[in-house]
Amino acid sequence: MSTSTSAPTEQAPTESAPTEHRTVHSTAVAAPAEAVYAIVADAARWPQYFSPNIHVEHLEQGPGSERIRIWATANGEVQSWVSRRELDPGALRVTFRQEVSQPPVAAMGGEWTVRPTGDGHCLLELHHDFRAVDDDPAAVEWINAALDRNSAAELAGIRELAELGDRLDELVFSFEDTVHVAGSGADVLAFLDRADLWPERLPHVARLDLREEVPGLQLMSMDTRAADGSVHTTESVRVVLGPDRIVYKQTVVPALMSAHTGSWTVTPAGDGVDVTSRHTVTVRPEAVERVLGEGRTVADARAYIHRALSTNSGTTLRHARNFAEALRG
Repeated sequence: MSTSTSAPTEQAPTESAPTEHRTVHSTAVAAPAEAVYAIVADAARWPQYFSPNIHVEHLEQGPGSERIRIWATANGEVQSWVSRRELDPGALRVTFRQEVSQPPVAAMGGEWTVRPTGDGHCLLELHHDFRAVDDDPAAVEWINAALDRNSAAELAGIRELAELGDRLDELVFSFEDTVHVAGSGADVLAFLDRADLWPERLPHVARLDLREEVPGLQLMSMDTRAADGSVHTTESVRVVLGPDRIVYKQTVVPALMSAHTGSWTVTPAGDGVDVTSRHTVTVRPEAVERVLGEGRTVADARAYIHRALSTNSGTTLRHARNFAEALRG
């Protein structure tokens, strides 16, 4: 069970130094401390594991240190920031500090600590210190609520992953599909970027609502027709990363999955470009027999998901190819 407490502020507010607030959230984990630390240290995989995290992009990496850009939800809003992290595997500790915070956060940092408690178990703690813009009480309340929600989700995610042990390798899998396009990469990306037009352009998309209030940050709700005629509703956050890549995370997934992240990448090749759709999926094991029938296994679920996603990705890739090649032709 995770718990949270807020310590008294340590610094009185002044005109130049807002009040510093501190929180700590923790959970007991029935797994070795080293396994828990390894999950905390591998930030690139957080979007697959933790519901608030959308995407993590490494900006710099060195021995014991890294700079990362994080996109994550906070109280239903998508926020993005750059953090520097210091990793200490000997002490089982990761410290972090946001370089430029997003309002209403004026500054934020903290640390993850893992402490063995015996019998292959440990205690995981997540500490935060933060300041709010203008010391606004409403901002402090908003930040505390976001920290409570996201910290609880992240701690629970780490606990569940660590306690799965070796079974995690069975539940998480990745695959990709690639087509060559004798056309412009910019035209391909334009097709993929304008997902609001997919219901007109793609036969398997029955409905798609897209909001892009911040350029390059897209919130999507989509109804997709499967080969058997069933319709599945998903919601996603997409981040357009320059002229050659779109990454995304489904925030509402079909029943067989607990997580689905992916990307579209465009790479120069020969007379045109190669376009790749990549998926990483986590199977929800308790849903396998309910969805696929009695006696079906995780392996059956992996095959079913792979076939369904590849079918839809392949259709999208072919239509993107036709679109770009027609423009060049």
